[in-house]
Amino acid sequence: MRRTSTRTRRRTHLHVAFTGVRHRHPAPTSSPPDGDPELLALVADPYVSVADAHERLDALRVAFEERADRRGVFLSVYVRMTGAVADRIEEEYFDDVDWVRAYLVTFANFYRQAVYDDETGNRAALPAAWRLAFDAARRGDSLVLQDAALGVNAHINYDLALTLERVGVGPNRAAKYADHARITEVIRRIVDETQTSLAARDAGGLETLDESLGRADEWFVVFSIDECRDSAWRTAVATQSRFRSRRRLARWLNDVTSTGAARLLCSSRLSDHVHEAFRALEIADTDGSSAKDSAKDE
Repeated sequence: MRRTSTRTRRRTHLHVAFTGVRHRHPAPTSSPPDGDPELLALVADPYVSVADAHERLDALRVAFEERADRRGVFLSVYVRMTGAVADRIEEEYFDDVDWVRAYLVTFANFYRQAVYDDETGNRAALPAAWRLAFDAARRGDSLVLQDAALGVNAHINYDLALTLERVGVGPNRAAKYADHARITEVIRRIVDETQTSLAARDAGGLETLDESLGRADEWFVVFSIDECRDSAWRTAVATQSRFRSRRRLARWLNDVTSTGAARLLCSSRLSDHVHEAFRALEIADTDGSSAKDSAKDE
């Protein structure tokens, strides 16, 4: 798979950054101040280990599914990816296992904190990318793939750079980057499995859509995650600069690019007609009319 050129990548980042700057951050919307006690019990306390994070994230996923809460769309993807990385830790796939454990737990705690702030009504504390993702989930009018992508954007395009900054990209930066790349490779290998899970959970027609697109959709997802994770690494490196101006610029760009990407994802309808055609593909059942037939009817 051919990666984009540096020029194309920079042009894309400038576009999403401009989108983030051009639009003001979304104003906090109201939500129940007390929150759901069961959900809060799962996110109130920090995760302390990889096993703890995976177990409680999965319990949160189940709780979201029981409530038909669309925040669970992204979480179903994230739990699967966390479990896959946790398995590779046990297999001694990584060089610096302690660093990868700290990486995984810290990363999960950024997500946990976002859900906690959303659930307690402290939405002013939420990063803009998460606020847009949770608002879309609450409205319920986006596609399943949009809900998943909004969560991936907030967690990777925003949280990951902060995670890497906190756990540190040095010393032995090259070795740490190698483990960072190994995590990306783990994610790459489970893209098909993740899409199958999403189809089974939320959008039966995704399977038909997946078959019609062949490998193109997997390439797009992996390529996007590759670029996002590489960008997060570069941002984290910049936050370690001895120059204060570069550190501040890196954190600012991390915010505006993740916000811009969320804005673009939220406004990605080519038209209402196309949007509804894709929704028909998502919800097509397996024993009724095919997704292709549903799309033709739109």
